[in-house]
Amino acid sequence: MRVASEIFDSEARLSWVLAVLAGVLGATAYTHSDGYFVTFMTGNAQRAVLGYFRADVVLAVTAGVLLLCFVAGVVVASMCRRRFWSTHPHGPIVLTTWSLLAATVLDIIDEGWEETNLDFPPIMLVVFGVGALNTSFVKDGEVSVPLSYVTGTLVKMGQGIERHIAGGKAAEWLGYFLLLASFVVGAALGGCISLVVNGTWMLVVATLVCALTTAFTYFHTDRRAPLD
Repeated sequence: MRVASEIFDSEARLSWVLAVLAGVLGATAYTHSDGYFVTFMTGNAQRAVLGYFRADVVLAVTAGVLLLCFVAGVVVASMCRRRFWSTHPHGPIVLTTWSLLAATVLDIIDEGWEETNLDFPPIMLVVFGVGALNTSFVKDGEVSVPLSYVTGTLVKMGQGIERHIAGGKAAEWLGYFLLLASFVVGAALGGCISLVVNGTWMLVVATLVCALTTAFTYFHTDRRAPLD
């Protein structure tokens, strides 16, 4: 059972910031690409299969590749977390920042500063970064806060609402609602940004936001014990 102090502690506040970032990244791809998903892996899994039924092999293959990129981001971030960031539990954000920076540089080299829609290679790097981002909160070796997995957040929020109705407290679901709201705010913020800048500059903005968040989290004194 969650208590109010856990809902509004520093870890929770950081999760809101990172959920906003995930929402911005999702908006970047949705508004400035050919419909690629960078946060919605359920959608990519369906596309990887159903694309063949629609005689759209490109759709199926690209969706499958994005799934692999996401998993690769999780695996690499987890390995780095264990070997290099044992005293920095939120170290995977560093990998997300580098992934976004690489995506931005690749996009600029390929199309310059005036590209409206992002090509597939930068999208692959963004998905890799989102996979890494989702390993930012780990407890007992498992992800405790899935930043871009909205379906799971909704399920947990629904269960919390039921517990509240059964005699529990609002704290049972409020934390999940705030995480969901943060993601939605990030998507809305990304949508607003997309109205005034192109795809390349959206990557620049997302990279800067992620870099600032990384600097705050990485250099902030972390009192958690090193990983086993």
